[in-house]
Amino acid sequence: MPLKIRPAKDCEFDQMSLGETMIRLSPPGKNRLEYAGVMEVWVGGGEYNTSYGLARLGMRTGWISRQVDNPLGRLVINHARAVGVDTSEVVMVQYDGVGRADRQGLCFGENGQGIRAAVTMYDRGHSAISHVKPGEIDFKRIFSQRGVRWLHTGGIFTALSDTTAAVVVEACQAAKAAGTIVSYDLNFRSKLWSSQQAIEVTRPLMQHVDVLIGNEEDFQKVLGFEVEGTDEDLKRLPIENYKKMVQKVVEAFPNIQAVGTTLREVLSANVNNWSAILYCDGQFHQSRRYEGLEIEDRVGGGDGFASGTMFALLSGKTPAEAVEYGAAHGALLQMTPGDTSMANRAELEDAVAGKGARIKR
Repeated sequence: MPLKIRPAKDCEFDQMSLGETMIRLSPPGKNRLEYAGVMEVWVGGGEYNTSYGLARLGMRTGWISRQVDNPLGRLVINHARAVGVDTSEVVMVQYDGVGRADRQGLCFGENGQGIRAAVTMYDRGHSAISHVKPGEIDFKRIFSQRGVRWLHTGGIFTALSDTTAAVVVEACQAAKAAGTIVSYDLNFRSKLWSSQQAIEVTRPLMQHVDVLIGNEEDFQKVLGFEVEGTDEDLKRLPIENYKKMVQKVVEAFPNIQAVGTTLREVLSANVNNWSAILYCDGQFHQSRRYEGLEIEDRVGGGDGFASGTMFALLSGKTPAEAVEYGAAHGALLQMTPGDTSMANRAELEDAVAGKGARIKR
């Protein structure tokens, strides 16, 4: 059955995200962290990136989180506000001067080159949002009184602590009670939790989810569903077997109405083949294939797919159109540095239409 999305006139927000946002420090270009003399500063988070991308496309978005009130925390707030992401539901907490109680999460990253893979190193322990507790955020007021058409959260936020997992349940229940669509990106991160922990926590959450996003590894490591025919390194992804796995997921969790994934073939750190699949209304829809996509910065590509797909569905487009918007937006995001999208709506529409890259004068 089609997704029943609340009318825009009844809601203050088209979309809100719930999760942690970090500051990423990266050496310029293709330099290595251990040889870095200077660092570039980027802001991003698996859930937050979708709200940022949708704001760039003209949607009314907000971000729900818990931030430490110091210059680094405000840097993140400023980044959101710069494109119109509402931050009024971010809980600001006092900084103790050293970060023993709450601090701003950091990560360090370097871009790959050729056969050298990109690297991410976390420094996010004791971050302010990891200490959030049930009851600290008034989700009922947000979803019922302010009105939100779509809530997006995911496995990165859920994995941060026992309390963040409980807050996800609280948020999803309030969203569903208000008629808000809930999407969840599985986003398995082995540095945050084991596969066994992820499965134990995540499977019960699926009863609250309408739209599920994840790649083949996510479904295996977070939900326990394997794609037949893949090799140990998941370099091969038989599409028909992937579709069979998705069928098993929606049979196990019949409330899930749509499932999306990106399909990435890594030819090198700089060149990937890129496409996407969306299961919706009982049918599979596959995007065009972007052969030899030249990668500037691959971080956030999946979030670009998610937000592009949300944009299309929130705009009343068909699932077949939505997967094209998702794939194109994910591709555009990876062509610029940083975690968040720099694409605007006109650029996205051109990419979906297949217009070339001739210079615009």
